Amino acid sequence: MSVRTRRPSMHDVARLAGVSHQTVSRVLNAHPNVSTQTRERVLDAMRELKYRPNLFARGLVTARSQRIGVLSFDSRFFGPGSTLHAIERAARAAGFGVAVAGMSDHAGGDVDEGIETLSAQGVDGIIVIAPNTAAARAIGALPEGVPVVALEAEYHDQPVVSIDQRLGARLATEHLLGLGHRTVWHVAGPQDWREAVLREDGWRVTLEAAGADVPPPLRGDWSPRSGYDAGREIAANADVTAVFAGNDQMALGVVHALGERGRRVPEDVSIVGFDDIPEAEFLMPALSTVRQDFDEVGRRGLDLLLTAIDAPEGAPPGRDQDVTIAPELVLRASATQPARGRRRRRA
Repeated sequence: MSVRTRRPSMHDVARLAGVSHQTVSRVLNAHPNVSTQTRERVLDAMRELKYRPNLFARGLVTARSQRIGVLSFDSRFFGPGSTLHAIERAARAAGFGVAVAGMSDHAGGDVDEGIETLSAQGVDGIIVIAPNTAAARAIGALPEGVPVVALEAEYHDQPVVSIDQRLGARLATEHLLGLGHRTVWHVAGPQDWREAVLREDGWRVTLEAAGADVPPPLRGDWSPRSGYDAGREIAANADVTAVFAGNDQMALGVVHALGERGRRVPEDVSIVGFDDIPEAEFLMPALSTVRQDFDEVGRRGLDLLLTAIDAPEGAPPGRDQDVTIAPELVLRASATQPARGRRRRRA
């Protein structure tokens, strides 16, 4: 029977690659004592034969690799990138290696390739960083029986660890209202991102609860450029005295646009961001913002995954184990009372 008429085996891969089947096994289990050249030759043979190791079907917990996999979407952004680093730190502290498959998009082929990459490394379970709706749907492509934990995801079958985005938006908005601003404008992130939707919702609900006007949100894409474009609109409206930006990068763009048009921060317009990027405290003025504890997300996500790995085979995913982490409002110099409030106070 030819290789084409049956499922290819490990021996077929070894024959094509010119190595022993033990070497193929070492590659599958990410053994360190395999040269890069040999590993690539084996992986090329697997791709040519369309060989799919049946590691997941056998049950990953039966042969621990002490390695977890991470499917990471859009890690070029601060939030997902910081979450990935936090997972890696937590895994090292727990004695686990990390295999990362970075997704450039959310297409099925890209996800399949990422799953194949992690499968070939024999990971014990997978953490998915799924910040937007398309990425969250991709979780459904994972094989059944794989221990999975999702971070910052809209998903209904696997445990999820997330930061309370609505609470963060409420803290920022309440702070600006508490300073005496009549309302707060919002520069929102992309509508297909879970965090952006929840932050916008928290901002809107807080304004409504306070009886304040709800201005139309200005849409951005997380970048400073989009914040700058929104800031130009804000600068042209003399009634705007307070802005909640959906992330710190967009806040930076807003501040730059305001400065170009002679509107000072915070004297004329107060602004609060979200994320607390490392540069936030060194901006001029230092940026008030909402801090997310990404280290805690990484630790709790890893704890949930290890629990899922140790669970009896066939045990339910356990959405009752979901974890929501509270953010923290960090007060700096970019927000103050509106100018009219300061004049009344001096009078």
